[in-house]
Amino acid sequence: MLGNVRSFNFFFRKFFLALLFISFSFNLSANEKDQIVTRLNNLNSIEFTFNQVINEKLETGSCLLEFPGKLKCEYFDNKQKELVINNRRLAITQKKYNKTYYYPISKSPFLNILYKDKLLEIVKSGKLELTEKIIKLIYLSEDEIAVFFDRKTLDLKGWELIDQYNNNINFSLNIISKNDAYKKGTFKIPDIN
Repeated sequence: MLGNVRSFNFFFRKFFLALLFISFSFNLSANEKDQIVTRLNNLNSIEFTFNQVINEKLETGSCLLEFPGKLKCEYFDNKQKELVINNRRLAITQKKYNKTYYYPISKSPFLNILYKDKLLEIVKSGKLELTEKIIKLIYLSEDEIAVFFDRKTLDLKGWELIDQYNNNINFSLNIISKNDAYKKGTFKIPDIN
């Protein structure tokens, strides 16, 4: 009989510790999401460098992002590519060839990041996965997107998605500055040439 009581006590302690650990993990996850939401709510703009891999092709550059819906990126390539988004349109200019291509913003994979309300929805509703250094939020809507945040600083670190052309896009970034004011015209779409 004493053996059954010891077995029960042992089982009960293990069960209680497992329950406590699971409860603590859920609270920690919710707390990290809340902290990210608070940081995003206080964020108006960021300047960052990036690495973008599209179907195993690497591109690098630097960007200015201003909420809501404004982005300007300079690519470090031989075509001197520049991408500008300003709420309505997306333009990609190859300065070396003096050629600009225009696209509707609705086709851009940046939509999930350019609008704070969309980014907040991803944080609040996304399935949370934690590693030692990264917080990964997986969000399913019509398409799947995974957004990454630094576990220590809670800064945005990048995202992964498959775009409308079935390209695998892995975008990682390193924030240089936050909440800078950019001069008027920074996000002006180039004139049609």
